Amino acid sequence: MDLKLTGKTALITGGSKGIGRATAGILAGEGCNVIIVSRTADDLAAAKSAIAQKSNVRVDTVAADLSDSKKVNQLARDYPDIDILVNNAGAIPGGNLLSVDEATWRKAWELKVFGYVNMCRAFYALMQKRKRGVIINVIGNAAVTHDPEYICGVTGNAALCAFTQSLGSASAKDGIRVVAINPGPVATDRLVTLLKRKARDRLGSEDNWKDLLKPMPFGRGASAEEIGAAIAFIASEQSGYTSGSIVTIDGGLSAAAQAF
Repeated sequence: MDLKLTGKTALITGGSKGIGRATAGILAGEGCNVIIVSRTADDLAAAKSAIAQKSNVRVDTVAADLSDSKKVNQLARDYPDIDILVNNAGAIPGGNLLSVDEATWRKAWELKVFGYVNMCRAFYALMQKRKRGVIINVIGNAAVTHDPEYICGVTGNAALCAFTQSLGSASAKDGIRVVAINPGPVATDRLVTLLKRKARDRLGSEDNWKDLLKPMPFGRGASAEEIGAAIAFIASEQSGYTSGSIVTIDGGLSAAAQAF
């Protein structure tokens, strides 16, 4: 399917690893110029090299901590003409209500929650002037599964889902689409690290971490490329009537949670 993205420009935060890097690679393969943003310059350089080897598009990198609103505003000044914004930066730590202290909670939300809000505020205004644009917020299915051992993430993700739906419910008047992607477990380095820790705690050895994949849908986590491909499709005009929606990609985990 031709997504007709050739010549578009996409900015992807958290773009040096995992879902962000996969998304940048797929969009580049569709002919998009890409700007990838993360906090680590070395990881950005590696991602740029990998993308450039496969796609003949412009690849810009920006090392920036987007929990700082000044960096967000600078990014918008430097790249005012993007067509697609993919908010993907930020990982919220696990823990229950009593184990996650206020400082940890606030630090996590500065990047994942307020970072998304600030990015949307800055780039929506620019898209509004041009009467076109797509914003995709990569959030997470914890908004629905409500794991009490991930309560900071549950709450932040639920807030971002409501934010996306609210913004996307009226953005059509400005020619803008706003959509959320809610992945479940994705087979990234972060998931492997988490499963190794759980295997050590539950099974006595991290060598058994793959055993924890067996109960997952299809016996695995999603690939980062599966999430990236969905993002590329939603960003395209092939999905041009999609806004204010939450697209969940978790093998049915959220559906099972809602059944109870």
